[in-house]
Amino acid sequence: MFNSPIFPRSMLTRNCLVVLLGMVFTGQVSAQTTPAPETPALEPVPKPAGQESTKAQPTLKATTPLKTVEIVGKFSDTEQRRASTASKIVIGKEEIERFGDSSVAEVLKRLPGVTDGGRPGRGGGDVRMRGMGGGYTQLLVNGERMPPGYSLADIPPDQVERIEIMRAPTAEFGARAVAGTINVILKEALKRELNEFRAGIGLEGGRVSPLASWTRNDKLGQAVDYTFTVSAMHTNRQDDVDNHTFWVNQPGDVTVLDQHETGTSVSQRDGLHLNGRVQIKLGQGESLSVMPFVVFSQGTTSAYGHLDQAPGGAIAQPYGSYQTDGSGSFGMLRINTQWQKRLSDDTRMETRVGVGTSSYTNQSVRQEFSTTGQPSLTTQDQSDTRDNSFTVNAKLWHQLENDHSLVGGLEVDSSQRTQTHTTLQDGLAILNEFGDNLNAATLRMAGYVQDEWNLNKQISAYAGLRWEGIRTSSDSDNLNASNLSSVVTPLFHATWRPTEQSRDQIRTSLTRSYKAATLSDLIARPSLSQKYPTGPNEIGSPDSAGNPNLRPELATGVELGYEHYLTKGGLLSANLFYRSISDLIRRTLAFETVSWSNQQRWVSRPQNVGHAMTYGLELEGKLRLDEWWDGAVPVSLRTNLSLFDSKVDGVSGPNNRLEGQPRGTANLGADYQLRKLPVSFGGSINYTPPYALQLSDIQSSTVSSKRVADAFALWKINPSAQLRLSASNLMPHDYLTGSSVVNGTQSQNSQNTGVSRVNWGLRLEMKM
Repeated sequence: MFNSPIFPRSMLTRNCLVVLLGMVFTGQVSAQTTPAPETPALEPVPKPAGQESTKAQPTLKATTPLKTVEIVGKFSDTEQRRASTASKIVIGKEEIERFGDSSVAEVLKRLPGVTDGGRPGRGGGDVRMRGMGGGYTQLLVNGERMPPGYSLADIPPDQVERIEIMRAPTAEFGARAVAGTINVILKEALKRELNEFRAGIGLEGGRVSPLASWTRNDKLGQAVDYTFTVSAMHTNRQDDVDNHTFWVNQPGDVTVLDQHETGTSVSQRDGLHLNGRVQIKLGQGESLSVMPFVVFSQGTTSAYGHLDQAPGGAIAQPYGSYQTDGSGSFGMLRINTQWQKRLSDDTRMETRVGVGTSSYTNQSVRQEFSTTGQPSLTTQDQSDTRDNSFTVNAKLWHQLENDHSLVGGLEVDSSQRTQTHTTLQDGLAILNEFGDNLNAATLRMAGYVQDEWNLNKQISAYAGLRWEGIRTSSDSDNLNASNLSSVVTPLFHATWRPTEQSRDQIRTSLTRSYKAATLSDLIARPSLSQKYPTGPNEIGSPDSAGNPNLRPELATGVELGYEHYLTKGGLLSANLFYRSISDLIRRTLAFETVSWSNQQRWVSRPQNVGHAMTYGLELEGKLRLDEWWDGAVPVSLRTNLSLFDSKVDGVSGPNNRLEGQPRGTANLGADYQLRKLPVSFGGSINYTPPYALQLSDIQSSTVSSKRVADAFALWKINPSAQLRLSASNLMPHDYLTGSSVVNGTQSQNSQNTGVSRVNWGLRLEMKM
C-alpha cells in the first residue's frame, strides 16, 4: 500500500522563496535547497502509511517552533514514477475514471504489457502482465493478497485511489511476481470534508445494469481523519454458447465424433462493496490506521442448450439438450490495522495486523434430456467454502550515513479453508472415496532486508534479500496431502541519470522471483468432466485432479529500461525484460486407471515439466501535441506497444510458448478539453493479435484477435456536477478460441465462438 509523497518546506529565506516558486512553475517542489546558517535543524517526517521503500524526495519539517509559511506540493503520477528506484508505473484517479469503466480490469487493459483474458468489453478475465497468466502476476489490494474467489474485475473504479504497477519484484512487496506486481490502493482519508455521489446505468444487449456509489471524507476533531466509500451495483448479462467439436481418424479421415452445441446463458448479480480508512494521530510521530473492507455479492445463472451429433460416431451422444439453474453468493470481511511509531530522528517502525474471513457458496442443478426429450440425467452440485486468514507484518526503517535507507521486516500469513462439496447424480452421491469434507491450511513466513541509497546525485541503487517459506496441507475424509517449499530471492535495482538535472534516466534490475503452486493444484480431489461424468470420457473433456508433489517455479529476471521525461508531464520509455524459469508447472493429459471409475478415463493434472524462458520489449509514450509543435491543439496522447515471446523446452515447437501468452498488445488513446465549452472527450483502441500455442506434444490451442474501441464524453455541468457518457467495445466482433488434440492416429478439434456486444454507460457525478 502506497501513499503519494507530499513535500512541505518552510520558507525561511528569500532564496528559498525564489527556488520554490521556480519549482512550482515547473510542477515540482524540491527539497535540495541549502538552508541559511540560522535555519534550525531539519528532520525527516515519516512517510505516509503504506509508503513504499523506494525513495522519492525526503519530507522535511522544522524541529523548533517558528512563524512559517508552509507550501505543500504533491508529486504527479509521472514524478512519482520518476523518483522511484525500482521500475514503477503509477495510475492516478483521473486516469482511472477517464473512460467510466465498469471494473478495474477494464482500466488495466490500456497499460503497457497488461492483457485481459476476458471477452472483449467485459474485463472479467485473468489480468496478466506480459501475457503471463496462471499466477505469474502478483495482484494486491492495499498491499495485501485477496482471498480465492475475489478478483480485480470485482472492484469498482469508484473505490480506487490509484494503481501501482511494479515491473520487477522488491523484497518488501514479495517475490511471487515473476511477471510483475499490480497493487490497487483503495480510497484514502483526506484532510478536508468531501461528499461525492455517483449514479449511473450500463446497457449491454438490451440488458440494464444500474450502479451507485457514495464517498465521504471528514474529520473528527484534530486527531482523526476518515473516509469511506460504499458502492452498490446490479449486473444483467447474456452469453451465447456456440461450440463445435470434430474428431477424426487420420487413416482415411474417418469421422469419430462431430458435435455442435448451441445455447444461451443469462446471469444476474447484485453486489455491495464498502471500504474505509480511519487515521488517528496518537502523538508526536505516532499514528494508527484502521482499514475495513467489506464485499458481498449474490447472483443466479440460468442456461439452456442443444447438442447435435452426427450419426455413426464411435462415442454415443451423451444428451440432446440441457437446462442448468444455479445460484451463488460471496462474502468477505477484512480489517487491516497499521501502527507507525517514530523511535528517533532516523528510526521508525511499522506494524500491520490483518484479519479476514470469506465464504463462497454455490449450488446448481443440471438436467439433461435425450434426443427425444426424455429426462436422462440430473446432476446436483453444492459447495460451501470458507476461508479465514490472519497476517502480521513488522518493519523497521533506519536512516544511515551516506544517504542509506535500511529496511528490515518479518511477515507471517496464515489461512485456513473449510469446504464441503457434494455431487449427486440422479440422487446418488459420487466420489465417495474422497469424502465431502475438506480442510486445508497454508502457512507462509518471510523475512527480508533491503538497502536503498544514492551513490551520488546521478545514481541511486536498491539491494534486497528475501526468504520465504510456504507450507500447504489438506485432508479430506479419506485423503491427505501436504507440500513444503522455500525460496531465497536476491534483488537489485539501479537508476542512472547522465546529469543531475537530466530528464533522461536508465534503469536496470537483476532479480529472482517464484510462483508457488495454488491450493487447487495441490489438492488431489478430482473434478469430473461435465459432458461425460459417467462411463468413458473423451480426450477433449477430461477429468481434473491435483498433484501434491508440485515444486515452485523459480525465475531469474533481467530488466533494462530507458525513460525520457517531457516538460509538461509527458514521457517516452522503452523497457526490455527477460525471465528464465525452472520447474515450469503445466497441466498434462494422461489416460489413467482411476479410483473413481471402473473404466480408464482421461485426466488433466499439473506437472513440473522443465525449463522455460520469456522475453519482450515494452514501448510507451504519454504527451501533449503542443509539447512537440508550438501552436498545436493540446490533445493528450497515450500509446504503448508491447511485444512478447517465450519458449518451453519440454514441448516441441512451433509455438511452444507459455500458456495464454499472446505475441503482444498495443494501445492508442487521445482526449481533448474544448477551450470554450466545459466538455472533454476522447477514445482509445486496444488490440491483441491472434496467436497459437503448443501446450504439449499432443495439445495445442488458438485464440482470435481482440479489438476493443472505447470512447467517452464528459460534460462539467458546474464545479460540483458532471455527466459522463461512455461506450466500450464499439467495434464488436466474435471472439474465437479453439483447442486441438492429436493422439496417435486421431485428431480432435474444438472451436468456441463468443459473441461480444457494445457496452454503453451513463453516469452522473456530484460533489456535495
